Amino acid sequence: MKPVFKHSLIACALAQAFAVQAQTTPTTEPVASVFVTASKWTVSDRASIGGFADLPLMDIPASVVAIGRSQMQDLSIRSASDAVQYDASVGDAYNAVGYAEQFSVRGFKLNNNSGYRKDGIAIAADTQIPLENKERFELLKGVAGLQAGLAAPGGLLNFVTKRPTATPLRSVTVEARERGTLHAEADIGGRFEDTRFGYRINAAADRLRSYVRGADGKRQFASGAFDWQITPDALLQVDMDFQHKEQFTAPGYQLVRGVDLPTNISPKLLLNAQPWTKPVDTDSANLGLRFAYRLNADWNALVTANKHWFKRDDFTAFPYGCSNEGEGYYPGYCGNGDYDVYDYQSVGERKTPFGAQAQLQGRFQSGGVRHLLTIGANYAERHNSYGDYVYDYAGYSNIYNPLVTDPAPGNPATGPVYERFRDRERGLYVQDILTLSPQVTVHAGVRYVKIDSAQQPESELPWATDKASFALPNVSLVYSPTKNWNVYGTLAYGLESGGVAPIETTNANEDLGPNRSKQIEFGLKGIAGAGVSVNAAIFQITNGLEYTDANDTFVRNGERNHRGIELSAQRAANGLAYGASLMALRARQQDTGDATLDGKRTTNVPKLKTTVWGEYAVAAVPGLKLNAQWQYAGKKTFDPENTVDVPGYHVVGLGAAYGMKVGANRVTLRARVDNLFDKFYWRDVTQDLGGYLLPGAPRSLRLSAQVDF
Repeated sequence: MKPVFKHSLIACALAQAFAVQAQTTPTTEPVASVFVTASKWTVSDRASIGGFADLPLMDIPASVVAIGRSQMQDLSIRSASDAVQYDASVGDAYNAVGYAEQFSVRGFKLNNNSGYRKDGIAIAADTQIPLENKERFELLKGVAGLQAGLAAPGGLLNFVTKRPTATPLRSVTVEARERGTLHAEADIGGRFEDTRFGYRINAAADRLRSYVRGADGKRQFASGAFDWQITPDALLQVDMDFQHKEQFTAPGYQLVRGVDLPTNISPKLLLNAQPWTKPVDTDSANLGLRFAYRLNADWNALVTANKHWFKRDDFTAFPYGCSNEGEGYYPGYCGNGDYDVYDYQSVGERKTPFGAQAQLQGRFQSGGVRHLLTIGANYAERHNSYGDYVYDYAGYSNIYNPLVTDPAPGNPATGPVYERFRDRERGLYVQDILTLSPQVTVHAGVRYVKIDSAQQPESELPWATDKASFALPNVSLVYSPTKNWNVYGTLAYGLESGGVAPIETTNANEDLGPNRSKQIEFGLKGIAGAGVSVNAAIFQITNGLEYTDANDTFVRNGERNHRGIELSAQRAANGLAYGASLMALRARQQDTGDATLDGKRTTNVPKLKTTVWGEYAVAAVPGLKLNAQWQYAGKKTFDPENTVDVPGYHVVGLGAAYGMKVGANRVTLRARVDNLFDKFYWRDVTQDLGGYLLPGAPRSLRLSAQVDF
């Protein structure tokens, strides 16, 4: 049924696109000709995630990045992993091939339940979040207590949904990558005969052939967004999407004997390669609602809601530890590369978050002060269900000479699925942007959050519950010395869900309660010289440090202190576009009273990370553009005690695009080579599940064609 759905979906979308074109294309077609477009490498200049007003990025007193649809097309961005490569403040955080895309921002891992948003409402990030129906990818860096309530201190990722277009849109893209990966998508939008009603349809399908040989799979996606202009002042928007994905996941590597990095390995090796393992199978869907009403020229009301559904059947031949050498290593591999293989199964996992928000926003003047006032309320609930998972020893293999093992004996199966986690979040917020003079603006706001949560990670343990309420203030001062420059200072407080003690600790299942965070940030934004956009920020973020102490007790003790500098610049004019992003970060654990932790670096966080890109329109060949990208990440520490360091790396990519007209259609051909010099490097270092290292992709090639009708 699913393959039929996939091919029918794409076929219908293509047929619709060509059918409309057949009605509008002249019967006499001229020969192919070149078309020239301006560079689109500049990022989107607005973002909704920086606050409650859709302000220009330059006027938001926070570090915000937005990448629009045209940029995603130009850069061949197919996933969030592709997009975050263009900002040095973002890193991978157990982002395994074939599994969920997980990231850290400013050194803090985003929470899968609250750190990823669709149109501002939290969704579960336990599978790839589709971009085919997204108009914009937004990143808010830093504490987001006022903007979002519950969120990790590093920030938020927000995915803005595509909406119906005012004029007909018909676009098809096909792409091929190494090892036979194929991607096809269609984007169709416009208005019905009754122009009060609009539509936007997106569909996509993938045949996945990962660079990790054997981590293969497939994906299908479909979405629809519709709007109804009820009156000139009332707009109702509805959107829905569905994605099915199944792919063998590629687990990471552990240290050899728990102390040394593995050497002489290939990033193409699949440690999960056993004949009895199965692909990770996920389904996800969203139903969104948005109602906007203009009360008058100065006041607007907005109600938004989103229901998310997620289901996963999780399977893997999991590599963990080694029992073939002495007393073994847990975690860690044997000196000869042997590792134990476990049959892991977790069938029927479900997450069903729901969120809603209502707000009133208006402008008024009091004395000589102009106000932009926002008042709102939000409600969110999250329910996670799963059964007792299977984790049975099956045998062993080797990272240099893979071995086939038998499945775990006894036909193990996941236990009954029932709810293991639930929480409810209620919030009230107010923000006022006060323009005191043409040069001075104050942004002041506070969110009151009330949380009621309960969880039972293991069936043999009692439920752990927590209730709490917090006020999260945020205040910023913005000074504009000239029209094109802003200087700001911000003080913000945030809140994230606390950890629950693992089952092997002395206080197993204890909920440590919400964890507060604090941020101080000073920034500079402006336009320098001939249209160069410049951003600079220095910041300090602190929150409670959670870890298992020497007594095997899970505690919150001391703090994580992340101090950093972010710099970025970009320009696009006269056929040349370029940009750079840099983050220097001092991430430390402190005030624990434990000499093995105090003063040590936070894991998986380089001291310095940069990315530089450029694009050049070749004047001698109209329609041809060449681009290049360079990324650098410094060394990272593997463990909290800082006993093992992971080397830094440089990665280079090159690309080209050629645009031409064929009849009345625009055709853009693109080619790109990533990791040009085929460098081996450790892309991702995580302490999750005992500590793993994930290699970066080897040299890879992609070719695509986009046709706009």
